Amino acid sequence: MSRPVRRRPAPPVRHVHLGLGNFFRAHQAWYTHRAPDGAGWGIAAFSGMGEGAAPVLAAQDGVYTLVARGQRDDVELVESVVRAHVAGDAQAWAAYLADPAVTLLTCTVTEAGYRLGADGRPVPGDPAVEADVAALRSGAGAPATAAGRVVAGLAARRAADAGRLDVVSCDNLPGNGAAVAAAVLGIAEQVDPGLHAWAREHVTFVGTMVDRITPRPTPADVERLRALTGVDDPAVVVTEPYAEWVLDAALTRERPAWEAAGALVTPDVERFETRKLRLLNGAHSLLAYAGLVRGHTTVAEAVADDALVDDVRRWWSDAARHLDFPPAEVAAYTDRLLERFGNPAIVHRLDQIAADGSQKIPARFGATLVVERAAGREGAGALQAVAAWLRYLRTTDAPVADVAADRVVAAARTGGWHDAARALLAEVDGALADDRGAVEAVAERARALAVPAGRTSGTR
Repeated sequence: MSRPVRRRPAPPVRHVHLGLGNFFRAHQAWYTHRAPDGAGWGIAAFSGMGEGAAPVLAAQDGVYTLVARGQRDDVELVESVVRAHVAGDAQAWAAYLADPAVTLLTCTVTEAGYRLGADGRPVPGDPAVEADVAALRSGAGAPATAAGRVVAGLAARRAADAGRLDVVSCDNLPGNGAAVAAAVLGIAEQVDPGLHAWAREHVTFVGTMVDRITPRPTPADVERLRALTGVDDPAVVVTEPYAEWVLDAALTRERPAWEAAGALVTPDVERFETRKLRLLNGAHSLLAYAGLVRGHTTVAEAVADDALVDDVRRWWSDAARHLDFPPAEVAAYTDRLLERFGNPAIVHRLDQIAADGSQKIPARFGATLVVERAAGREGAGALQAVAAWLRYLRTTDAPVADVAADRVVAAARTGGWHDAARALLAEVDGALADDRGAVEAVAERARALAVPAGRTSGTR
């Protein structure tokens, strides 16, 4: 049984990526592979933490198989990654970023990975950030956080006089470019004011909107590829056919011709980002929590539940009032989302989507709910999402995967349903905790969430 084999000469490294996960390989690396000049843009990719997929990909010369799964499996060999490194390879990281030929640093981390507070700035006294600052000041040891590692790379680039760099965030969070800038510049300022000033002059932090549903692959996916193609690829990535990438036109350095592969470069990323955050990501969160409570395990199962689809459509109706798109475009977008969510070939687990609700729920629902309530409207869709989050946190027997798990679980399990609703609404937006109508609605909706007949919810 053969492993994937590179078919064209590996290009030189001109692009470094942090966060060697499935989404990066289904999205940014795929766009580069598909660009007409992609054969000249080699990517050196680093795991976000630990080893990740790096050892397997290194053994395959960076090459891996991407399977776009819809009515059929479309199999593609992706060759844009030419080097794969574990997170701790600080020497290689510094060497790449000190190379003037490298003009791009992209990153896929997580909402929590930048360690920013609710105000979008580094949290004072964060022990991981403080440890990175100490390591960077002393030069004794490598930083561990994503932002600390970027600062180390920028220090190497400055020392080598390697020129400007575009840092392109491909994270699934609002204002991702600004978030990376805040995290990186916040650490740089503490480490070395000179480095901070250099970064502000020589680094452009670029925001993007990214979209491609990419579940975590399973051993069954490896077996299915082997049976279909005869290729044994433990690094296979399974994704949906749909992909979207919108990049800020603030890009300053040389880059692949991603537009020719379907990306959009525009000065107005924010409206696309908001549409996706509210409509796709918001629906995902609602489906995840309500779906888990009602005994579902995947997105496709959840959208086969008419009650949940009704909840999602109510949320979309509320959210659409605050989007800068014509109603017909919003309708077409949401219809397409239901098709994508219902794709039975994509096994997108609800428990994976449910992770880090403390970061996701405020970003996806908070602003819309506050504006809807201020306008005298109920905000039923957003209230249902918060209620589903509450019911899940209050009753699940499964471990809660959240960077603030202790805090939000305690909030959801404090006192009766009304006390819990008030505490959890405060996590969404402080002003909502004093909104008696919202508290009452969340409490009653959470209590009323039911498991369909013939199912078990997995909750107590």
